[in-house]
Amino acid sequence: MKIKQTLARLISTTREKMGYSQSGLASRANIALEIIEGIESGSELFLPSTTRQKLAMALKLNPKKIKSLEKAAEDHVKDFETADKTEELKIKILEGKLQGNTCPACGAGLLCRVALMYDLEDNPVRHPKARCSKCPFQLK
Repeated sequence: MKIKQTLARLISTTREKMGYSQSGLASRANIALEIIEGIESGSELFLPSTTRQKLAMALKLNPKKIKSLEKAAEDHVKDFETADKTEELKIKILEGKLQGNTCPACGAGLLCRVALMYDLEDNPVRHPKARCSKCPFQLK
């Protein structure tokens, strides 16, 4: 299965190949560490041209490659296919299938568990929890 290239994956893998930490890249590119963290976590999906240029120079990438992976404002609409997969995942976890689940966002393995919580009347409620081992996906 081919993993889809994302802006976060491009920046983090290139940074790691070049031997930089996130703070090292931030320093080299003269960009705030919080911006690098946001890009690599997947929360920054559109970059200002100055940030794109600085990253491209620091990572020896073509700015067009970075721009091609950015998401336009209309791409921020929730992906219904991912939502369906998330609902299926919740059901699997509640049925006790905690092993072998994959992330609906990137396809990597998930760390799953069932949390026992209590509602306002102190009734126990089972709640599915999962987090991805590679990307920022979390099932809360």
